[in-house]
Amino acid sequence: MAERLFSKHHIWVLKEGDTGILGITDHAQEKLKSIMFVNLPDTGDMISDGKRFGDIESIKTVSDLIAPVSGEVTEVNEELIDSPELLNDAPYDNWLIKVKNISSLEDLMDEETYLKSKDDP
Repeated sequence: MAERLFSKHHIWVLKEGDTGILGITDHAQEKLKSIMFVNLPDTGDMISDGKRFGDIESIKTVSDLIAPVSGEVTEVNEELIDSPELLNDAPYDNWLIKVKNISSLEDLMDEETYLKSKDDP
C-alpha cells in the first residue's frame, strides 16, 4: 500500500502510479474549524509545486492551498463542493484533487516527521 506523504503546508499526497491524490491534513482541518467552502482548480489545469492551487474558507479564515507537487489535474472531488464539511469529518478519507505526471516527492515528509514538524515553532 502506498504511503501518505506530507508537505509543510499541511497537504497530504498519496501516490498511485504516476498520479498523486491530494488532501488536507487533520492538523489543517483542526486549525480551520468549520469548513464552509472549497475552491479547487478545474480538470486539465496545471498546478505547480509551491504555488497556490485553490483555497478553503472556514468560519475563521480563508486559507490558500499550496501544491506539494506539480502536474495536471485529472479529477476534482466534486462532493466537496456541495459538502465541504466532509474535510472536517474525515480529512484522510476525503481528497481534494488527483494530479497526473506528478513531480518529485523528495521534499515531502513521512507522517512521523510531519507530526513532529507541525509542533515546532
